[in-house]
Amino acid sequence: MSKTGKSVKQLTLDSLPTTPTKQDPKTKTTIQKQIYITHMETNTRIDELVLKISFKLEPSWQAFSKIKADLSFEDTTISSILIRILQGPLATNELEYSWIMDTEGIAEGTYRLKIEMYEEWASNERLHQTNREVTVKYVPQTRQSRLIKIPFIKKVIGTDLAVISTQEKQIYINIEKAIKKEQKSQQDT
Repeated sequence: MSKTGKSVKQLTLDSLPTTPTKQDPKTKTTIQKQIYITHMETNTRIDELVLKISFKLEPSWQAFSKIKADLSFEDTTISSILIRILQGPLATNELEYSWIMDTEGIAEGTYRLKIEMYEEWASNERLHQTNREVTVKYVPQTRQSRLIKIPFIKKVIGTDLAVISTQEKQIYINIEKAIKKEQKSQQDT
């Protein structure tokens, strides 16, 4: 049996094919990993300041395992935590995290809160770093300031309607007793 087929022609620089060559499917383009802080919200409670952040992981949660988050209050780092990214069917690309800060003794004023998030490698190298800053007008709340102040009614005067306080009621009772006593004494005499 003889082989029949086309003869293989060797390519030279002068005779390159005009059709583009396809990429090998084994080599993939690398997708940039990135952390995006999408929302920051603060809430003031009694002797507490709550900071809630929302962040998004790209390309997906599967690309991350741990993220380090540093919280700074007026350029002083007050918290540094390691957030483990949930892996599995319940995992999502958008996550939330909250800090509750004890603000007892903090004066009223405007303060800067800064959150910095990154993926830290064993060599302490910070990859995919992002940060966001928020200015908070802190007004300490007390229990009395949280109470709803409602005035109470002393008197309501209307047509054939009179509402009296307990002090006024006691005066009317004393007057009635005095009148009855006087009437009784007049009947006896």
